[in-house]
Amino acid sequence: MKFQQGYSQKQQQSQKLAMTQELQQAIQILQFNTEELQDYVETVSLENPLFDVVAPKIQSDLMQMHSGPIKEDSFIQIADHPISLFEHLIHQIHLNYRDTFIREIMLILVEYIDVNGYLKVNEEELKEELNATDIQYLDALTLLQQLDPPGVGARDLQECLMLQTEQDDYAPELAYLLLEESFDAIAKRKFEQIAKDYQISLAQVQQILDYIRTLNPFPGASFGSQDSNFIIPDLTLVRREGQLVVLSNKRGQLRLNFQENYFNRLKRQADEETSAYLKEKLQQFKWLNKTLGQRKDTILEVGKIIVQHQAAFFEAKQGALKPLMLKDVAKQLEVHESTISRAVNGKYIETDFGVFELRSFFVNKVSGEDTSVDEVKRLIALLVEKEDKHKPLSDQKIVELLAEKEQKISRRTVAKYREALNIPSSSKRKRFD
Repeated sequence: MKFQQGYSQKQQQSQKLAMTQELQQAIQILQFNTEELQDYVETVSLENPLFDVVAPKIQSDLMQMHSGPIKEDSFIQIADHPISLFEHLIHQIHLNYRDTFIREIMLILVEYIDVNGYLKVNEEELKEELNATDIQYLDALTLLQQLDPPGVGARDLQECLMLQTEQDDYAPELAYLLLEESFDAIAKRKFEQIAKDYQISLAQVQQILDYIRTLNPFPGASFGSQDSNFIIPDLTLVRREGQLVVLSNKRGQLRLNFQENYFNRLKRQADEETSAYLKEKLQQFKWLNKTLGQRKDTILEVGKIIVQHQAAFFEAKQGALKPLMLKDVAKQLEVHESTISRAVNGKYIETDFGVFELRSFFVNKVSGEDTSVDEVKRLIALLVEKEDKHKPLSDQKIVELLAEKEQKISRRTVAKYREALNIPSSSKRKRFD
């Protein structure tokens, strides 16, 4: 009796441990994005001969992610460049310059260009290390700074903007000169002083400043690594009979293909050890297939609640978002808040006007009111967009105008949201043309 009791306790403990491991794996599977899930399932399939993975194939005509209609293949590429900035520059140097000491210096300088396209090196130390004269180093640097993208190889922001202006045949006549001689005055918005110094009108100064704003302060940032990143949306939003309907994106889902003939053949010929092995692998397949189905269902249910709650956003195509918390959705589905967090991170929904991460639809309330931060930011941006640019709205005036729309927030909050929207203060938004 004592032996049986001890054995029973040990068996119960073992079953509990097994359930915990399965639960941990299920949680991990829910947390995976589509790419991570595919890697995980394919790894499992390598150890289980009873099934193989039918994964979504990425088509050659991938569209870049943008706010526009979604193509039928539903795979969205989010990388602009297939090569890195380093490779792009090296290729140009080898293509355009013969093998000389100057080219050797250029190739070494490329190694000191950061991801934004700026040259970060102690020039005196490098010249000494290369045993290069000032003229040789300057020649190599000048040639490097003529490469694509414009502005690459600059040592600071001023030089970056000057390089872009120098290479632009359509730049305003005085733009380069102002950047070279009056960069601080431009940064400090001393427009009247600039107009007086160069004997031009304020409207001409404004025209030059408008041009400078079109220049790229980070010329290398648009380049990435060799690996292109792709988004496979988990959900699709369609309109049927005037209603918004959320569907699982079947084209982007993994499928497990059970090798039934192989299983039956082994089962007929199996000894005791093989039978135990087949039983284990069959259970693994059934559990994984069931867990993948639960993952799909959970994401779909969360997506339905999001679309229902944020209907104004989808109806108006990027209209205002309402306050929504993870705990609100968790309560409706009667699951833990962490489950919702895992179900929305790295999961996407495609619409006819863009692709959005589910996480982006969760927004906080402002001051306890039924108004979202996003809605207030949208109203601030709208007020600034419609303001008289010769008499831009102060933060206090924005507070008053928001109050008229029954949005009562402090001037300090307006300033914080304005800065988050990258909207300059009223003094810096004033125009003179």
